[in-house]
Amino acid sequence: MAQERERGITIQSAAVTFDWKGYRINLIDTPGHVDFTLEVERCLRVLDGAVAVFDASAGVEAQTLTVWRQADKHKIPRICFLNKMDKIGASFNYAVESIREKLKAKPLLLQLPIGEGKTFKGVVDVVSKEKLLWNPNSDDGKDFERKPLLEMSDPELLKEITEARNALIEQVADLDDEFADLVLGEFSENFDLLPAEKLQTAVHRVTLAQTAVPVLCGSALKNKGVQPLLDAITMYLPSPEERNYEFLQWYKGDLCALAFKVLHDKQRGPLVFMRIYSGMIKPQLAIHNINGNCTERISRLLLPFADHHVEIPSLTAGNIALTVGLKHTATGDTIVSSKSSALAACRRAEREGEKKHRQNSEAERLLLAGVEIPEPVFFCTIEPPSMAKQPDLDHALKCLQREDPSLKVKLDPDSGQTILCGMGELHIEIIHDRIKREYGLETYLGPLQVAYRETILNSVRATDTLDRTLGDRRHLVTVELEAKSLETSSLLPVIEYAASVAEDLSQASREAIENGLHSACLQGPLLGFPIQDVAITLHSLVIHPGTSTTMISACVSRCLQKALKKADKQILEPLMNLEVTMTRDYLSPVLADLAQRRGNIQEIQTRQDNKVIIGFVPLAEIMGYSTVLRTLTSGSATFALELSNYQAMNPQDQSTLLSQRSGLS
Repeated sequence: MAQERERGITIQSAAVTFDWKGYRINLIDTPGHVDFTLEVERCLRVLDGAVAVFDASAGVEAQTLTVWRQADKHKIPRICFLNKMDKIGASFNYAVESIREKLKAKPLLLQLPIGEGKTFKGVVDVVSKEKLLWNPNSDDGKDFERKPLLEMSDPELLKEITEARNALIEQVADLDDEFADLVLGEFSENFDLLPAEKLQTAVHRVTLAQTAVPVLCGSALKNKGVQPLLDAITMYLPSPEERNYEFLQWYKGDLCALAFKVLHDKQRGPLVFMRIYSGMIKPQLAIHNINGNCTERISRLLLPFADHHVEIPSLTAGNIALTVGLKHTATGDTIVSSKSSALAACRRAEREGEKKHRQNSEAERLLLAGVEIPEPVFFCTIEPPSMAKQPDLDHALKCLQREDPSLKVKLDPDSGQTILCGMGELHIEIIHDRIKREYGLETYLGPLQVAYRETILNSVRATDTLDRTLGDRRHLVTVELEAKSLETSSLLPVIEYAASVAEDLSQASREAIENGLHSACLQGPLLGFPIQDVAITLHSLVIHPGTSTTMISACVSRCLQKALKKADKQILEPLMNLEVTMTRDYLSPVLADLAQRRGNIQEIQTRQDNKVIIGFVPLAEIMGYSTVLRTLTSGSATFALELSNYQAMNPQDQSTLLSQRSGLS
């Protein structure tokens, strides 16, 4: 993407397929920025293994922790690659130490660098005791030589490497019993005789068990250390057969794939990225989407090579495919060959479940493990340059939403504005930029509106009569109702009928009444925000014969609005559950900042070396918080927000808000 080249960061995950020494590798590059965690989440969902890339001068950074936790959640084996070894201030030992300290992982050093910073020339392979030196004049890093370490040429390096190798063997033997038996049995006298292959298979087992992580180093700028990294990927990370996914046994070789990403192509329409778990995919194949419950046809099948795609005749399990022609498939959808195949899988799962005395619903959950989409934390309005461009903007937003499910677009029924809900300021900025570049629309972002809610505090009664004559029909409705506040939280009004009313109500009138009440609750009397936590009792209803249901709705709706206007009104504001993770040094400035934001701190926990503040903050006060927090803590703190509930505002804040909204302040 143009934005990625300008900013020098990854924004969208990109997939590429390539072959390396007889292995087919499907690689997905994911963003590291906090605003794009969804991209990481949905890619991790379909991966078998991961390479975590670190900056050797910075070690574990704030976002590294977040991504590492996501990988832990999906139980993904990983390799660590310490990049930028040629950067001034790069330190191999510091980076490894930070992996050990902050990530609580056990690093297995498979390589040591030759020189650091400006003097970085190459790496030494600890397992095979060879040194790899890159030609300083070659820009693409293809030109390098591999030499065994000899006693004559570099005795000190050999000594250091032998020590490192012995330490590695001991470390792996601690974690893997099979390897420990081998080492103690045959090679207890001299570790040097232990063949590299045996050590490699043991490291492979330990990596799969996720008890330790292999560490390699290099510099990606000139491709130094990239070839050994590719060898390590093929050697230590799992192949698709080595990952056992529980739901696969039900499919017995039928097609089962997960759509994890959608891209829009100007010529081809929506391109859907799929991970195939079992079976195979061919062009012109009809497939069934379980989540959308619809059947579609794949017109073409492509293999992604970064920004250009190669057409292929078929693709088997374990691969990542790009399909053209699927109009309704979205992120997280499970794709199978047909509806009957899904039902058969469901039945097999149920049979197994009965054997193991499991509930059946659990089996169904296994079939459809989708992608968790985080709740948006950032809101703003977007407007087209003129009303004539509104349909174009709607189309652009619809396409962007399919690509990026963490972007939500809502239409505000009160103001008629289009509201963007995203993961952060950068996220919204990129979306704005993409609409301009890819769809040619100059849009305007407006200030963010907080979705308040309203409720009432006491019980009120009202009566209303609607008497209209339209043509030769007389419509007459008289209604009496009572609205009172509910103790429990309920978004929709709880509707009850008095015994005298409930007896002779037809289904049509009942629906009309409920429609009327629901529509009256969409706009509250104070600021026009939706009303929640109310119970409505209909005490009497007199309907003149021949009155249309629309009139019943209108009368009930008007009567409820009348009642709400009389009541004591209260504004509820959205309260966010906030969890801020930072190092000890920054605890007091962050707490001081939260106090200014009307925050309510529940507890402060200690997690490893970090402090975690858990509390509630009103959404209105959290605008731009991500930027402020990063400034306060020089980028080291991370925070998670999710909507907790709505809470009554105190009278002082409520009057301030009302005067602001009515333009008096």
